[in-house]
Amino acid sequence: MSGKLFVVGTPIGNLGDLSPRAVEVLENVDFIAAEDTRVTLKLLNHFGIKKEMISYFEHNKSSHGEIIISRLLNGESCAICTDAGMPAISDPGEDLVRECHEKGIDVESVPGPTAFATALAISGMNTRRFTFEGFLSANKKERRALLDELKTEKRTMVFYEAPHKLKATLADMQESFGDREIALVREITKIHEQVIRTTLFKACEMYENENPKGEFVIIVSGAAEQEKEITFEQAVKIAREMVEDGMSVNNASKEAAKMTPFKKNDIYKALL
Repeated sequence: MSGKLFVVGTPIGNLGDLSPRAVEVLENVDFIAAEDTRVTLKLLNHFGIKKEMISYFEHNKSSHGEIIISRLLNGESCAICTDAGMPAISDPGEDLVRECHEKGIDVESVPGPTAFATALAISGMNTRRFTFEGFLSANKKERRALLDELKTEKRTMVFYEAPHKLKATLADMQESFGDREIALVREITKIHEQVIRTTLFKACEMYENENPKGEFVIIVSGAAEQEKEITFEQAVKIAREMVEDGMSVNNASKEAAKMTPFKKNDIYKALL
């Protein structure tokens, strides 16, 4: 009989958020699959837990995944932990969970903190409908392509971002979305937890001379109704009126693209 995989949510900052049930599971499983064994070791030491660990992350998920699956099929139990939050959310743990289902191995949840849901709850933004986009690509071309696809998304959008990439991401969002209401939620559950309610333009200005610190959740308001329904002809008309007011064709195309679902180059060609 096969064992069981426990998907265990761990604190996203405050160790006091680890649930009693999570502690019990970590104490009783045969071994732990950890995104970073050094990070998980600190958590285990805090609660006085001694347990065998195996690393499981993006670059070894294939080879180590086979080892974990083999041990589960032989009847052992395993808890999978990410560095912070719920495994399998923007995390290679989703591959292990999927394979367990395919192999007939039981998977049990031990819920814990999740950064995007917590950030939404304290942001004050519209949470009735939202889409979670996770981390954007580090490749600028791929990042811009995805953001352009999201220009007409009417639901609130939620992204994760590291501090060293925040400036570039905000600039690309401004380029694709124009000026939108946003919330920057950082250092959730930690000493310097902060919610910054602002706009994309103001956020870009704010970080021109300031280096972002901490892990960020970026929450962006969805597109207004008219942004989705506007026609290409109307977009060109908007750009043409800007040109008539003295703006260059290039800048007018750029501004019209920010205000509509259409690409700058297409508007530019129609103006010529």
